[in-house]
Amino acid sequence: MTAIKIGIIGLGYVGLPLARLFAEKYNVIGFDVNEKRVENLRLGVDFTQEVSSDLLEGVLLNNYSHNNGLFVTSNSEYLKNCNYYIVTVPTSVDKNNQPVLKPLLKASKTIATYLKKEDIVIFESTVYPGATEEDCIPVLEKESTLVFNKDFFVGYSPERISPGDKIRTVENILKVTSGSTKETAQKVDDLYKSVIKSGTHLASSIKVAEASKIIENCQRDINIAFVNELAKIFSLMDINTNEVLEAAATKWNFLPFKPGLVGGHCIGVDPFYLAQKAQQFGYYPEIILSGRRLNDSMGNHIASEVVKLMINREVKVKGANVLILGITFKENCPDIRNTKVIDLYLGLGSYGVNVDVYDSWAKKEEVKQEYDINLIKGVYDKKYDAIVLAVAHKDFRKIDVLRLKKEKSVVYDIKNFLEIKDKSL
Repeated sequence: MTAIKIGIIGLGYVGLPLARLFAEKYNVIGFDVNEKRVENLRLGVDFTQEVSSDLLEGVLLNNYSHNNGLFVTSNSEYLKNCNYYIVTVPTSVDKNNQPVLKPLLKASKTIATYLKKEDIVIFESTVYPGATEEDCIPVLEKESTLVFNKDFFVGYSPERISPGDKIRTVENILKVTSGSTKETAQKVDDLYKSVIKSGTHLASSIKVAEASKIIENCQRDINIAFVNELAKIFSLMDINTNEVLEAAATKWNFLPFKPGLVGGHCIGVDPFYLAQKAQQFGYYPEIILSGRRLNDSMGNHIASEVVKLMINREVKVKGANVLILGITFKENCPDIRNTKVIDLYLGLGSYGVNVDVYDSWAKKEEVKQEYDINLIKGVYDKKYDAIVLAVAHKDFRKIDVLRLKKEKSVVYDIKNFLEIKDKSL
């Protein structure tokens, strides 16, 4: 029996934890086009903070070999001896919210260069139902000149990564699997089952697996949109939304979602993938898109609420100094992709206020490059007319907000996180 050798294409938030896990049992080649990323990983440094240095160094191979472990590289030539290829590149949308498949198709083309008979290609990147078979497989066939389901085979196992979560890590989250033939599906399922402690669920087809992933995030997006709408309504009625949710949560089947900014590389993107595919079939998805529109509006809504509170407290708005705590898309992780805090930042700026942003998790150079924002180094250099808690990083609990505010300042806690009595919600 041929030994399993896995090539993982893309070593980001999804690919690296998966590569580390597989490397404990198999020989794994981790490939990424980002040379700087590869250099850091070879030193045992993961800037995403998803894999600790100890875990990473425990599986890293300093040189290419056929031993179990992880060899990371930006040279695709090292992929040629693999018999399983797993694609974990990011999928995003453009400025018009149309799916961007370029990284996925590029990864498919790279794999096709080395694809051999009996090889299996597994896609993990989140896509609309049908993308694997309609977009990726044609690239594999064309570039390799091999025949799908005769010479090579394909599987799909949607990524299930929760950035920043040190409890629900990749091995502790049940994995959905699928394959292009019954035999391939079983091989894919067995491969993941060999390392995933929580087990697997073998879907009946690739399209079912693709659809299952995308509706996970659409469902969450819609549920958060519902409570965001409630927050807008209750604000008009002068009712505390968090107190309402706490009361409602006493019923056993109430779903405990909370209002807030909904961005990131999954929930803030995936609904557009499903919506675009649905429209190709002549159906316009009203609930999915209305939920996304509402969530996309929250940054500007919160900015206007903060300004209203400032006016009510007789704080001069134009020229005021406002501090935003947090720029990442979620708490306790450095991921700034598609963060909706930027909408809050721009919304406040449109009122003529001076906005400082502090985030102890985000990388300053990434924030500057992506959003042209210079993060401040510390929070106690001056006092602010308004302070907005946008991201509930655990270390923000140590911040003495009362030291930051002026006498009439507004403290707006989006996440109901700060442990102070003087706050406006």
